[in-house]
Amino acid sequence: MGLIHELPVELSNQIAAGEVIERPASVVKELVENSIDAQATQVLITVKQAGLKSIEINDNGIGIAADDVEIAFQPHTTSKISTDHDLFNVKTLGFRGEALASIASVSKLTVVTSTDGKSAVRAEFAGNTLLNKETHARSVGTTITVEDLFFNTPARLKYVKSLHTELNKIVDIVDRLAMGHPEISFRLIHEGKDIVWTSGNSNLQQTIAGIYGRTIASHMMEFENSDEDYTIKGYFSKPDTTRSNRSYISLILNGRYIRNYQLANAVIRGYGSKLMVGRFPIAVIDIGLDPSLVDINVHPTKQEVRLTNEGHIADLISEGIKDKLSTQNLIPDAVKNLNRKTTTDQKPKISYKSEQISFDDLSLMNKISEPLPTKLPGSLPEAKKAEVETNPQVEKPDKQLLSTPIFDDPEHLKSWDNRMKQEKEVKVMAEDSNDEQSGSDSGFPDLRYIGQIHGTYLVAESPDGFYLVDQHAAQERVNYEYYRKEIGKVSNDQQRLLVTIVLDYPNSESILIRDKKDILESIGLYLEDFGQNSFVVNTHPTWFVPGQEESTIREMIDYVLNDSKISVAAFREKNAIMMSCKRAIKANHHLDEVQAISLLKNLTKAENPYNCPHGRPVLVEFSNKDLEKMFKRIQDPHDTRESE
Repeated sequence: MGLIHELPVELSNQIAAGEVIERPASVVKELVENSIDAQATQVLITVKQAGLKSIEINDNGIGIAADDVEIAFQPHTTSKISTDHDLFNVKTLGFRGEALASIASVSKLTVVTSTDGKSAVRAEFAGNTLLNKETHARSVGTTITVEDLFFNTPARLKYVKSLHTELNKIVDIVDRLAMGHPEISFRLIHEGKDIVWTSGNSNLQQTIAGIYGRTIASHMMEFENSDEDYTIKGYFSKPDTTRSNRSYISLILNGRYIRNYQLANAVIRGYGSKLMVGRFPIAVIDIGLDPSLVDINVHPTKQEVRLTNEGHIADLISEGIKDKLSTQNLIPDAVKNLNRKTTTDQKPKISYKSEQISFDDLSLMNKISEPLPTKLPGSLPEAKKAEVETNPQVEKPDKQLLSTPIFDDPEHLKSWDNRMKQEKEVKVMAEDSNDEQSGSDSGFPDLRYIGQIHGTYLVAESPDGFYLVDQHAAQERVNYEYYRKEIGKVSNDQQRLLVTIVLDYPNSESILIRDKKDILESIGLYLEDFGQNSFVVNTHPTWFVPGQEESTIREMIDYVLNDSKISVAAFREKNAIMMSCKRAIKANHHLDEVQAISLLKNLTKAENPYNCPHGRPVLVEFSNKDLEKMFKRIQDPHDTRESE
């Protein structure tokens, strides 16, 4: 007798369950997706002990016909596809016919369903075996209760994490499904307490508020971008509202939450240099496309898909976010950053449709919280402050650092009258710089220089309030935009070295450098072979910092060695950032009025005056209303009602 035999149905179902049902959150995902496919407008999820004791999904969908109840829990039975053509035009979330059979094979399951609201069917399963089937009563829809998950596969319980972890997984699944279907009201209850509750009024921003909280939702920006094949829309946070990982980027494709590194990275790329290094935005990106352009059938959980022209979709996302950010005032409010409070009477600086949001029916908590800063970004350490306060010597900045293109340094600006004249010129230049895509296009204020704090921060004012400007970050931004333009030109302007630079590298690195010479030459750096493992440099671009030629060249080569697949565009970007940081003035460098005014003027003309190339904020705002509140010129009304 041969060794090959057919697996029992129970065993094959348990094997399938191992692929589809990894944990309680998997059960919630599969059952809620079935509710969505059943055209439900309200879905109630009730769990106990993070789903290990019981999971109940109650919906008002179309229900299951009485004759279909038994077959619905058999493997590979479905009402959603019939032919191979349907398989490549999937318009529903579920289609494999594995979920119900897999869940029933590892749990004790009860289903109550009705299609007409007059009569219903109640059926009980345990390990895929039908125990009981009887008539029942309920309104149109389906209720499925899953109890004692993995009761017959105890080995699976070893891989279940803590109750807190498992509950977080369930919440995350419900959050993503809710954001993919704002037209459906989702309610998640754990041990009698509401965890998630969305309104289901088709307002995505209000759905986001039910998940991430009102404050975050009201400060997210809406965008849209499309072509003949794809429609991209959604919301994303301002650069000063970020998280430490990319898990808050939600990608929704035709109502299905998916995971895709390239598309998630496109969201980050859309911010450019406006994000701090190591920080990630909050975003909900809804991608609409013809079902024939996507292959859903590549993974049992259906969260990984194969897209046609994935790179083009990524470009639409990043371009849409970039275009939206270019029209926004991105100056952080200092008081809000410190206190994380918003006032109902504060005038918004950008046009959100927040008046359409009603939160009276959402008894929700903000599930995202991180330690709040106790001081302004970039402030001096306490030890450094003490050194500045006790040292009467004023450190003068290196004249090399303050040379063009950073400071105009006109000789005639020495008196107060001339200073005011210069400020007026700055204002006029800022107003006339629309053709240069200046910051004023997005409402960047006209700044009047007042003074300097600790040789690090410039104080400026505008009619709306006053601003603290990080001089290092500001000059980095101005430098970056200059070097990005100069590096992109790749002109023939070369400075010949009096003493040639000889660079020695190991065999393996020498081979890579020779292979990537074209990338180095793309920014005007030419290496000549000088022996087996050595190179000689006789000239360099004129924009190199005098005295830093060799270190700059070595850093450029290090980029190539560390990333053998680096593109020309990425290489130029990295070098522009490096050069901008090297040429920027540092903290505790005192500027005179002429230099400070010139820096503010150049900042006003910057394409993005809000962030340095590393994503740190350049300036923060204290509005007039903030000042009035801090000095109690605006006070909260006292409750004059007498106590009973």
